Amino acid sequence: MGKTKVYIDGQAGTTGLQIFDRIGSREDLELLRIDEDKRHDLDERRKFINAADIVFLCLPDEGAREAVSLVENPETCIIDASTAHRTAEGWTYGFPELNAEQRAAITSSKRIANPGCHATGFISTVAPLVQAGIIPVDYPLTCHSLTGYSGGGKRMIASYEAAERPESLSAPGLYGLTLRHKHLPEMQKVCGLEHAPVFMPVVDDYYKGMATSVMLHNRLLAGSPSASEVREALAQHYAGQRFVSVMPFDSAQATLYANELAGTNELHIVVCGNDEHTTVTALFDNLGKGASGAAVQNMNIALDIDEATGLV
Repeated sequence: MGKTKVYIDGQAGTTGLQIFDRIGSREDLELLRIDEDKRHDLDERRKFINAADIVFLCLPDEGAREAVSLVENPETCIIDASTAHRTAEGWTYGFPELNAEQRAAITSSKRIANPGCHATGFISTVAPLVQAGIIPVDYPLTCHSLTGYSGGGKRMIASYEAAERPESLSAPGLYGLTLRHKHLPEMQKVCGLEHAPVFMPVVDDYYKGMATSVMLHNRLLAGSPSASEVREALAQHYAGQRFVSVMPFDSAQATLYANELAGTNELHIVVCGNDEHTTVTALFDNLGKGASGAAVQNMNIALDIDEATGLV
């Protein structure tokens, strides 16, 4: 059996480079590399896209839609890392731990939408609790999500790593202040919510890592569970998963650091609180399980091989 042919459309961007770093040395794959001076040439891109078994789209939304329009080979599997197709009909959402059927759906799909980084944190904590009937679909959710600056792409990385930069970049920066963040549609749809959450993203002066937290009033949850009981429901949902783990409950949890899983494809869920209030936090790498690591995991699943191949 020949090697799987893989093409990264948008190979020069942060996510594209990260995907290449994760798969570039794999002996089971053949990476198709377009000439640098032709990466914007439609005919050349069309040739590479249709020659590949797997195509990663690491492009702005319009570029991703354009790339999909170039697909003529029915066997080409597209894994889109942009926002363009995350709520689109005919696309499979690439979070295999979402429910019991999701991994099989990814295996059989030729159109896979890779989740957003903030959305990954939110969905990983909220969707199982909605599915279990603990969070009502009309619950007024609030979410706070802290990320490293690598999530902003090359321009933001350059700003933070410049020899001379504004002092303001040394402090956390709240953004998305219109409360219309681009990840909200997938957060609402995938979780099955009647209303989008109030969502506040924050970028800080460290390279990568993410901590996405949802705050809950237990009295508004079905059955008024304690924080420990919320944790048990999440542990049941994720039992046996390779990359998502629910940490033991510790009502005296000291401090969580957003970068503690940097460099991995792991996602840890930490539940804190008491009988009245609960916080549920997803800790992961925004470039790992929040982007390129998830894309590689989805490729492995689509190829029906061990989903952890090439990942840590």
